[in-house]
Amino acid sequence: MSWIRRKLWVLAVGVLAGASGCNPFTLGLLTPVPVQPWTAERMEQKLNHKNDGRVPIMPPLRAGYPDPICEDAPSDQEVLRAMPRVPRGVPYFYETFRDDIVIVKNRLVDKIDPPRFFPLVGQAQLHHCHWECVIYYTELVQSDYPFPVYVKKQRVQVIYIDKDHLHLYVGPDAETQRQITQDLTRY
Repeated sequence: MSWIRRKLWVLAVGVLAGASGCNPFTLGLLTPVPVQPWTAERMEQKLNHKNDGRVPIMPPLRAGYPDPICEDAPSDQEVLRAMPRVPRGVPYFYETFRDDIVIVKNRLVDKIDPPRFFPLVGQAQLHHCHWECVIYYTELVQSDYPFPVYVKKQRVQVIYIDKDHLHLYVGPDAETQRQITQDLTRY
């Protein structure tokens, strides 16, 4: 009976050691996996802003009405996402910050191409909307170790953003254009 008790004791110690991560051949079931802090930021940027580079498809241009103009300037968030990222520093040794951000947006191009065929869309007209965004900001480079250093510089960054979109082309018939516009916009 003692040899059975001894074997059960060795088996229990082996199972506990293997489950707790003490076994050098396995890491255990609940071993934490280190994840870099910027991984969540990259995943968020990739998943939350999928439509930044996509081209929307708009209703057709109606005959007898003025052509639409590019009124929707890029949002401040789009402009800041298009800027180069701040270099990743080491806290207290080297950090970079951007303060006092001012964004000026200018429309450069607003033109509509003649109709042509686009794959997966059909006949459409490409409406070019190109924007120049000038960003004025103060860059602060900071280091607290081994001795505190603060360097402030006025910076200017120019970003060009295209907000092109397609207008469906259904032909010159005004009634067909009105019907398609009504079907697409429910208006």
